[in-house]
Amino acid sequence: MTELISNPNAWVALLTLTFLEIILGIDNIVFLSIVSGKLPEKEQPKARKIGLALAMVFRIILLFGITWVLSLQETLFHINFGFFEAHVTGQSLIIFGGGLFLLYKSVSEIHHKMEGEEEGTKGKSASGLSNAIIQIALLNIVFSFDSILTAIGMISMKSPAEGGFGPTGAIEIMILSVVISIAIMMIFAGPVSKFVNEHPTIQILGLSFLILIGVMLLAEGSHLAHFRFGNDVEVTSIPKGYLYFAIFFSLFVEFLNIKVRKNSKPVQLHNNEIKDDNLKDTDINN
Repeated sequence: MTELISNPNAWVALLTLTFLEIILGIDNIVFLSIVSGKLPEKEQPKARKIGLALAMVFRIILLFGITWVLSLQETLFHINFGFFEAHVTGQSLIIFGGGLFLLYKSVSEIHHKMEGEEEGTKGKSASGLSNAIIQIALLNIVFSFDSILTAIGMISMKSPAEGGFGPTGAIEIMILSVVISIAIMMIFAGPVSKFVNEHPTIQILGLSFLILIGVMLLAEGSHLAHFRFGNDVEVTSIPKGYLYFAIFFSLFVEFLNIKVRKNSKPVQLHNNEIKDDNLKDTDINN
């Protein structure tokens, strides 16, 4: 650890990886906000803290089991129907299943909100804290795999003589980045959840983001399983940069809409007051 502290490259790697962990954790915070928003207000902070704590625990456990995580990239079984071919791995099954779960959850939540079915159940805590934590834990497993594989790809585990940090040093950097990123997300999870739950349009936008992320996970799982149709068509993964650009651009536009709506309210109130005054004057004249 002392050698890493005195190594500028280690600090650069730590800051870069922490930033990426926070960016990759945005979908986690959105999902936490949606799920915890269905609970009574006093239980929401508890659900968020437990959810983020589970995310940190899963990531650290996976880091200590890097050998097992990497072994999931090996082919479990091969499928070949002529028109369709796949080399299914453990990693592809987990990520593909997570994509399906995220699609189901986000579409069902949009359906409930559009139908107004959850208004009467929120105060009764119909989903329950335990149910919310189970959902958060299931999705955290998928997000943790995605996060750890990103970390493994970024931090070199070669020996310091070869320009890396060594296996121990690399794991220490990755664990520290996970702890720092989760701590930052815990600080901002409350305000973000409050903002999301207070603005219905942001909720729908967040659920739409989860649909995008679910599709991305399906494409990623298909790519890892080397899905091939015919002789030439192979499923490729969706670059995360495109996805996050779309998310941030959509949020920027929605923030502008919120600002415009706020600015238009005083004008509307002023016009209503003028109308009321005119109606009073008309009544007096009559």
